[in-house]
Amino acid sequence: MAPPLSHLTVLDLSRVLAGPWASQILGDLGAEVIKIERPASGDDTRAWGPPFLHDRNTGLDGDAAYYLCTNRNKESVTVDFTTPQGRTIVERLAARADIVLENFKVGGLEAYGLDYASLRKINPRLIYCSITGFGQPGPYAARPGYDFLIQAMGGLMSVTGRKDGEPGAGPQKAGVALADILTGLYAVIGILAALAERERSGAGQHVDVALLDVQVACLANQAMNYLVGGAVPQRLGNAHPNIVPYQDLPTSDGDMVVAVGTDAQFARLCAEAGLAGVAEDARFATNQARVANRTTLIELLAGATIARTTSDWMARLERAGVPCGPINGLDAVFADPQVRARNLRIDLPHAAAGTVPQLASPLRLSKTPVSYRAGPPLLGQHTRTVLERLLGMNAAEIDALAARNII
Repeated sequence: MAPPLSHLTVLDLSRVLAGPWASQILGDLGAEVIKIERPASGDDTRAWGPPFLHDRNTGLDGDAAYYLCTNRNKESVTVDFTTPQGRTIVERLAARADIVLENFKVGGLEAYGLDYASLRKINPRLIYCSITGFGQPGPYAARPGYDFLIQAMGGLMSVTGRKDGEPGAGPQKAGVALADILTGLYAVIGILAALAERERSGAGQHVDVALLDVQVACLANQAMNYLVGGAVPQRLGNAHPNIVPYQDLPTSDGDMVVAVGTDAQFARLCAEAGLAGVAEDARFATNQARVANRTTLIELLAGATIARTTSDWMARLERAGVPCGPINGLDAVFADPQVRARNLRIDLPHAAAGTVPQLASPLRLSKTPVSYRAGPPLLGQHTRTVLERLLGMNAAEIDALAARNII
């Protein structure tokens, strides 16, 4: 069967990560995604390297790995929409599209007549998703938003990192741009909801998604701990604020993670560690007690876990039914048998490199699975074919636009 969104066309005016992450998901689900880029330079992330993909045709560096992570299943069309002719091209494409996705500053596209209010006049069914740092209204609306900044302002960094008093203490950002990625996911959810509503009403709508909103919403239990309990959560390193033990523990050759969620699992952990009496101690017998006596308990456990290797602990704890795992580097991640069995690394055709590695979609649909049709496009790779196919332009018209650097 055709992928679930194969009947839809997305006009993607976004760049960098949050917007392209959203449009790649829509593309994986079958949507036709037309990525509008600036002539000559394109998406900023094409140059965000090293590493770069090797161009087998020229022997030179091609696009950066950063760009390659979030732009498959798209057609690249280069258009300078700051010109009247370029703006007309984008308007004509928007008239045919189901979805427009953009992440310009608030009001940034209004000057070119490409904002929602303008485009809805030519396409009332259009679903127009705006991704910004701080949202459309509000005192910060005009500010640019960056993932690192949002992780700080949105509270994530305040609960990430080693706790005060420990070596290396201080706030830390996540190792990947989580605010951007989560915003891309929420953008897709909003777009799908708007599509569902359009099936009933026949009308499109504006979807306003802000990085700050998403980051605050995704504080989840930490935010509720504060709102309910009133105490500002503090950094705990790899420990969990509500569950103990749920953190890293030292082994004789490194570290491991244990994720004990029940008292029964805790008792089995203690038995394997030779600390059976600890599980019966009133200070540790329940999770609430373990949270209150966290420091003492972790010292006891660490003194025992350091006596064996990580692999020895993995074998013992898995047999005992205690959730555990190694702390893998990315080389170990992609060598992991479960990762291999789930085919989380794929290879797709690429116009310059022959093939390009990709991270598979985590979505598994039994009836309408995701579709991998093409690797990330070269800059402007599809300009001519899209203008011919969708707008009916002939070769002479396209050549004239190219000669004037409009495309």
